[in-house]
Amino acid sequence: MSLTYRETKQQYAALRQTYEYMLSERERIVAFVRSVAPASLTFLGCGSSYCLCESAAFSVRLRAGIAAQAFAGGDMLLGGERYRPALSDTLLVAPSRSGSTTEIVEAVRLLRSAVRVPLLAVSCVANAPLSAEADLSLALPWAFDASVCQTRTVINLYAANLLIAAFLGGDDALIASIDAAIRDGEAFMARAESGIRKASGFDWTQAVVLADGELKGLAAEGAIALTEIAAVQAQSYHLLDVRHGPMVVVGPDTLVIAAVSGDDGGKRHRLNLLRDLKRRGATVIVYADAADAEAEAIADYAAFSGFALDPAAQGIPFLFLPQIAALSRAEHKRIDPDRPDGLVAWVEL
Repeated sequence: MSLTYRETKQQYAALRQTYEYMLSERERIVAFVRSVAPASLTFLGCGSSYCLCESAAFSVRLRAGIAAQAFAGGDMLLGGERYRPALSDTLLVAPSRSGSTTEIVEAVRLLRSAVRVPLLAVSCVANAPLSAEADLSLALPWAFDASVCQTRTVINLYAANLLIAAFLGGDDALIASIDAAIRDGEAFMARAESGIRKASGFDWTQAVVLADGELKGLAAEGAIALTEIAAVQAQSYHLLDVRHGPMVVVGPDTLVIAAVSGDDGGKRHRLNLLRDLKRRGATVIVYADAADAEAEAIADYAAFSGFALDPAAQGIPFLFLPQIAALSRAEHKRIDPDRPDGLVAWVEL
């Protein structure tokens, strides 16, 4: 059993700790942001963390009504001077596994050497270099992944970011929904793992991860997990956007993983897309919170939470699908997921 698999299966135990810790820090987080009174929040990350930043910025805009944006750490390091107009009166928020990634630490230092920019850091290492730079530092050491490819870490940072957005927006319903997703997590993994493995147990060579809204950044992280762990080409798109070009490369060698919750007027369009993907020969795995007989009939496997979840909280169970599909494919290819070729746990330049 690989370390990556063990950490994947430990993610809900860590999520419970993250949830309780973040609730204990709620007043301090809200008071800090109010004292800064930023015109915007700017999320800064690299790789997986950047994907989470995209989701976090969306959540802050939607939940708290605060302008928010996401920048890649390397982009900010190399071109940050050009972006200064977008950083006026902003609050930097940097979620990081190690708190030591060179692009992030150096970009923060460069920005703060030129102008006073407050920083909220969320790291999975206590007393990390990034934490030393921060005006407010949060630490989730129980969520740290020792393996190169992040699984447990990313979903914990996603939850932490989402809780920050909920705190700032006073969205107690979202907070309760995150709690519900975590409480069901162990049971969800037990229900879904064998179905994911069975559906993804063929010689696929590319993957497409589809999701909308706050889950789109998380879908991008799912694509990274598939690429890193299984050494396959993987991309992410908004659900219906896959028709706008990417559909031409979808075929029998393609695994599609899609978040398809919703019983609104869009359901017909979601189901028609699944049918189109199947007609092109793709193998399709879907996630939804509530059971959907029509989606289940079309897809090769459907994973359901079985109860209503806030759309953003659905990301917590959803990410498990590409993680397990990636691990299953790595096993079939006899790839050691703990030793991906050309990668290190975090980048130090």
